[in-house]
Amino acid sequence: MQLSDSLRSLYIKTAKKLKGSDRRQFMAEVVKGWGRGGATIAERELGWNRRTIRKGMQELEHGISIADSFRLRGSKPIEHRLPNLLSDIRSIVEPQSQTDPSFDSTRLYTRLSAAQVRHQLIEIKGYQDQELPTAEVIRQRLNQLGYGLKRVAKTKPIKQIPETEAIFKEVNRINQQADDDSTTLRISIDAKVGIKIGEFDRGGKTRAKTVAYDHDFSTFPAITPYGIFLPEGSELFLFFVQSKLTADCIVDILEQWWMSVKDRFAHIQKLVINQDNGPENHSRRTQFMYRILELAHKFQLTIQLAYYPPYHSKYNPVERAFGWLEQHWRGSLLNSVDTVLRFASTLTFKGKNPVVTLVEQVYQTGVKLTQQAMAQIEEQIYRLPTLTKWFVEIFCRSE
Repeated sequence: MQLSDSLRSLYIKTAKKLKGSDRRQFMAEVVKGWGRGGATIAERELGWNRRTIRKGMQELEHGISIADSFRLRGSKPIEHRLPNLLSDIRSIVEPQSQTDPSFDSTRLYTRLSAAQVRHQLIEIKGYQDQELPTAEVIRQRLNQLGYGLKRVAKTKPIKQIPETEAIFKEVNRINQQADDDSTTLRISIDAKVGIKIGEFDRGGKTRAKTVAYDHDFSTFPAITPYGIFLPEGSELFLFFVQSKLTADCIVDILEQWWMSVKDRFAHIQKLVINQDNGPENHSRRTQFMYRILELAHKFQLTIQLAYYPPYHSKYNPVERAFGWLEQHWRGSLLNSVDTVLRFASTLTFKGKNPVVTLVEQVYQTGVKLTQQAMAQIEEQIYRLPTLTKWFVEIFCRSE
């Protein structure tokens, strides 16, 4: 059977315009009309596939359309075979990741290479070497999860003390233990550099025409953001302090926060606090230790202070919220306290808006205890013998 050029062109164009089941059934109808050997003619003259024609014949015979299963074709991603892989990777990398120190990006930078992550999946999570993908696939998944692996100078800590790795190991152990215990709540606290209130250029771009000062005049007031972040529930509380940030101010913020949430956490017996060793909240700061001891006894809480190593504060989870905050208001003029609070309250971090509070109380600097008073404090707290400055536990006492 020979087809004319016009008829051949008509069949080919019509088949191309149709999709799926309609296309197959059209091809089957044409071949069926040609009788025996029609499929051979269609393959030779029109370039139609015999398997497609056969499938169309089945649809015509049974009066149903066969669903196309394109998604079931080809090789499947590794997550299809290992559904918990991404969550396991995140649990390994998250404690070893820091935010961008300059807050120019919301991307996280990890201390671990893809090969190290793969090794820890075997050692910690119990995977078999033969069932895991290559380090290159792990690297791709890390990038998809938002963890940058490229070494850049600005993400490297400026210094490292000999105890750094031991401190990280202990912090991770305490944090994991806290997350696994239903009666323990872990929080991350820290302050951001004070923000000068005024029409200053903060970098970034905006669609609106904006005019800013070209000098940073020292006469303008400043406000200091202080954050409390709950990693387990991804809850963020932002306090904006108009006074100097002192030990008394920090503990007052903690007390105010706990008063606002304690009804939700009535079952909590222990509070683990992740923080850096700042000048007003380190474990040798007498007034801070005095006030934190008071806080533990007042609310009958066991409080464990777990500090990050020096020069590594950007690994503290709350710092990531500051990165998002900086990106949120970049390109805008923070020319009043109300503007700062409005921007902060509209921030979306981990899918939620923070609870924003203005702290107007004025705090006195330089408050400290005598050596004798601090000696009494030391008798009521426990320090980890090998890392005394970075891990302190305060056990509540019954009145």
